[in-house]
Amino acid sequence: MRLALRWCRTCRRGVCGGVCGGGGGGGRVGTNQKKRGLGVAVGELWSYGKLLLRSLYHNSLTNWDTALDCMFEPVYWIVDNVTRWFGVVFVGLVILLTSSVVVIVYLCLLPIILSSYPAHWVAWHLVCGHWLLVMVVFHYYKATTTHPGRPPKDKSDVPAVSICKKCIVPKPARTHHCSICNTCILKMDHHCPWLNNCVGHRNHRYFFSFCLYMMLGCVYCSISSRHMFMEAYNAIEELFKPSPPPFTFRETTSHKAIVFLWVLTSSVAIALGGLTLWHAVLIGRGETSVERHINRKESRRLKERGKVFRNPYHQGRLNNWKFMFGVEKPSHWVTRVLLPSSHTPAGDGITWDCTYARRDPMAI
Repeated sequence: MRLALRWCRTCRRGVCGGVCGGGGGGGRVGTNQKKRGLGVAVGELWSYGKLLLRSLYHNSLTNWDTALDCMFEPVYWIVDNVTRWFGVVFVGLVILLTSSVVVIVYLCLLPIILSSYPAHWVAWHLVCGHWLLVMVVFHYYKATTTHPGRPPKDKSDVPAVSICKKCIVPKPARTHHCSICNTCILKMDHHCPWLNNCVGHRNHRYFFSFCLYMMLGCVYCSISSRHMFMEAYNAIEELFKPSPPPFTFRETTSHKAIVFLWVLTSSVAIALGGLTLWHAVLIGRGETSVERHINRKESRRLKERGKVFRNPYHQGRLNNWKFMFGVEKPSHWVTRVLLPSSHTPAGDGITWDCTYARRDPMAI
């Protein structure tokens, strides 16, 4: 609107100059002034228009990373929506594969164990196997159904370090926005499609415990069934010889099921073992997956200035593990770690105790 008014005023000056120039030579001078005034107005309008257009996408913080983020924004939107919808499929896949392993163990492995193993090994497999099964089922259910926690929107006195650009609400420390859940998550670690849920302050313990016990369960099944796997594999190979042994349909199916069990549990044990080890390292450092990337950038930035970065949420490895599992006394290592427990995590996820001195150079 301002540009339009300024352009009209410039045009009026040019017209008035032409009229006031009089006849003859004065008329030609007025016409030239009118043309020059109109040209200046159009030029200024064009310059201001370019400036306004450039201000929509350019600022002092613009770089190639920002430009690439803008160009890939449609791709991010597609990935977020696909992940949101496929989360249900991934959860169903986890339940299906876990159930298949349990069924194979009960129908194929357990009869062999009960009929041919010594009494003490039978007792060990019954106790250890069912303990791992209960821990896996309990922690997976709690990890998928427990909300990770979000900042309160109806309170104005929440301590915050910034404002979320998408939620337009105060964002406390260690809180990040999840584009898949479309909300801010307290102490966000990552969005897990296998849970169809974010991993945050309230369900971080359930997620790590599920990964840990699922890995232990897969290692247990893989090691305890290795001899049965070799026998089943050799029996399947015998079927392809010119004179195959007279196996029944039930025996052939049992052999194939044992091979499937061993391959599945061994593969999951390797893949999930790496993920569990990585999260164990992060827990020992007092970091989340998101904070790991932020702290690495901040560490490099401070190193260039000759300073040292210190994680303000690192309270020592043992204390970090105690805080993670909610261990307040020695008996909690049994009742809250080795047994199913629904206790709430320490703290509210909004305020955090930072063990650092103000004189230390670090990022907050």
